[in-house]
Amino acid sequence: MLSVNNISFSYLDNKTLNDISFSLEKGKILSIIGESGCGKSTLLKLIYGLYDLDEGSVFWNEKEILGQKFNLIPGMEYMKYLAQDFDLMPFITVAENVGKYLSNIYKDKKNQRIAELLEIVEMTEYANVKAKFLSGGQMQRVALARVLALEPEVLLLDEPFSHIDNFRKNSLRRKLFGYLKEKQITTILATHDNIDVLSFADEVVIMKEGQIIELGKPNDIYNKPKNFYIASLFGDVNEIQIDRKKKLLFPHQLEVVENSELSVVVKNNYYKGNYYLVESEFDNQTVFFESQKEISKGSVVFLKEKRL
Repeated sequence: MLSVNNISFSYLDNKTLNDISFSLEKGKILSIIGESGCGKSTLLKLIYGLYDLDEGSVFWNEKEILGQKFNLIPGMEYMKYLAQDFDLMPFITVAENVGKYLSNIYKDKKNQRIAELLEIVEMTEYANVKAKFLSGGQMQRVALARVLALEPEVLLLDEPFSHIDNFRKNSLRRKLFGYLKEKQITTILATHDNIDVLSFADEVVIMKEGQIIELGKPNDIYNKPKNFYIASLFGDVNEIQIDRKKKLLFPHQLEVVENSELSVVVKNNYYKGNYYLVESEFDNQTVFFESQKEISKGSVVFLKEKRL
């Protein structure tokens, strides 16, 4: 089990992280989500041992993870950390980058391992291409394969899909998280992408201004967000005041009806493929809802909350 206990850290005078605590069982995937600057990347670096804690402790299987003061080379050997800069060697091939830390004693096994990893990140056809000729997204995929090469016990990923095209991202995510689950690799993922959280994480940590403001199962947090900030991390959200009661509703949780107390004026339609996201106004509030067809601007429609 990974155990993070009341850790605090500051780069200068103000605390970057304040009293962070959580635990994660072996083989589970934890997503950390929050606005830019909330401390997600710093938290990963502290767990890996790149910095010294101001307060608190981090343990993996009852072994304490220590920072720069205690290790000549920062970082734990049973952990791998993928930062937002990929640190590839530009003048060697993709295959050589992936196999950089693999033993040369058994060449066949090494080549087989490299081929397996390149297939996971969908870079097989680039095996013999030098890294300097790759795009940012391709470099990110190679970097992912390299951190998996020695099959760590704990994997720390900082925005691992940020440079990857959308058409390839979904396939890559399914392959990567499937592999991590199969191998029981404990994973912590810092992300801005709610799909990383909702589709693949076992647990989610919500951060704001260096603190954890919510921790739990993705399904629970998404369906019952405690405030607008948490809900907004998962997409467009409506904070609607009706009869002095404030409600947080996602667009798909509203439906058009013949009559209701919530009458809105349509301002814009945004085509989303299999539906339209409709922007409307109610009592000087912006309200988003979904519709199967485009609705004329200026139209008045009635909405109500869908009942499950």
